[in-house]
Amino acid sequence: MTETSEPLALVTLDDLIQQARDTAPIRIAVVNAAQTAVLETLRDASRLGLAAPVLIGRAVEIIEESRTLGWEIDPQIIIEADTDAQAARIGVELVQAGRAEAIMKGHLHTDTLMHALLDSEHGLRQPGRRVSHVFLVDVPDCPRLLAVTDAAVNITPDLSAKAQILQNAIELMHLIGVEAPRAAVISAVETVTPAIASTLDAACLTLMARRGQITGAEVDGPLAFDNAISERAARDKGIDSPVAGKADILLMPDLVSGNVLAKNLEYHAGAGGTELTGRPAQGTTGRTGRGGLDAPGGGAPARTLP
Repeated sequence: MTETSEPLALVTLDDLIQQARDTAPIRIAVVNAAQTAVLETLRDASRLGLAAPVLIGRAVEIIEESRTLGWEIDPQIIIEADTDAQAARIGVELVQAGRAEAIMKGHLHTDTLMHALLDSEHGLRQPGRRVSHVFLVDVPDCPRLLAVTDAAVNITPDLSAKAQILQNAIELMHLIGVEAPRAAVISAVETVTPAIASTLDAACLTLMARRGQITGAEVDGPLAFDNAISERAARDKGIDSPVAGKADILLMPDLVSGNVLAKNLEYHAGAGGTELTGRPAQGTTGRTGRGGLDAPGGGAPARTLP
């Protein structure tokens, strides 16, 4: 997808998985774990030494599903929960008690899980920190992992929200070993156009990064999707930028565009990915694509996310 030849530490999700194998298994609270794709991912992650799961839900269903995969689960790692809401509350309580480091979404609606995570009295939301979503994606022919944000939580973020979403994504990239990520602020065009509000936000975010209000990454925008990830497209447009054609992070204008892009990469570009939300991390199973725990999909548990 790009022509860059620069050496990069993390090219695929398999690289991320290999990196994670050098650390202790992460304790994951899996909310409503009775789903084949979820259990298959956890089985493989456990065998690789990546995860130590606690499975929340109806024990009979979890054991039945796991046996279809040839995975004999120790009943002691199962916590009984009759409803999705109860399972989500238990997952939050495990993190608060220090018995889990991350929460993984199982077979339940996202809004049920997010309600428990963001509960003002009993949830995990940190004061002064905006919760945001990152889709970490492994695209064939792209020589690096891409972080697409926000594709699930913040619907129409304003400038202040975008700054916080971008900072979260930057800190995530640092956590997985990308020390100097390049962040492209995406719009439909690569020029500041008053009639397109997202280009004005992009210009402001670029200036904020230069003045130290956003830290830890090279930020540039507005950039269109093509010239953010393709050096050839950037050259064709005459764009002189340290980010153009080399972006690690794609900050999308809103949830709709982020979600459409992530799913387009997933279903049409053969990408694999893992989704992360909040701190401690909330993860979902990997998607279709190359490599990963649930091949032909991808996906690896992550420790934390701002």
